[in-house]
Amino acid sequence: MKKALILIDIQNDYFPGGRFELNQPDAAAQNAKSALAYFRKKGLPVFHVQHISINAEAPFFIADTEGVNINALVSPFPGEQIVIKNTPDSFFNTDLFPLLKELGIGQLVICGMMSHMCVDTTVRSAKRLGFEIELLSDACTTRDLIWENTPVPAKLVHAAFMAALQNTFADVKTTLTFINSDS
Repeated sequence: MKKALILIDIQNDYFPGGRFELNQPDAAAQNAKSALAYFRKKGLPVFHVQHISINAEAPFFIADTEGVNINALVSPFPGEQIVIKNTPDSFFNTDLFPLLKELGIGQLVICGMMSHMCVDTTVRSAKRLGFEIELLSDACTTRDLIWENTPVPAKLVHAAFMAALQNTFADVKTTLTFINSDS
């Protein structure tokens, strides 16, 4: 089955100095970079998903700012598809689904930011659309949350979402495990 890599929102606002810094974004992006290098070496399709806010009052991902740009660690090469989205779902009101279908893609390898929001939403939509999914857990990250005045550390948020997606929605694995098992 033909596969493609989907890199979700690995954008500068999530990195140190950005408007919405995540937990250890550099480590996740380095793993995403390894997956990207693997797909490029194999000549397999790569899709960069970029969130651009349509709300002028949004706290981050503002059009025409440095923060909205895809991070240099995973910069698109010429010819790699960039899909613009305005919601957490990479498929909602985007051309991602038709582009994947046009290429005959049946399996997706997904990574990116944020585990509890755009990654989760995209994985669930992809499954609903009939794709087989491998989710690279160490090439994703998120941030600390608060629930009913209780802090929830990013590490636990991430683990909970990976656990929730495992088996029912995706085959969750590390980047190295994916590369070694796919070779």
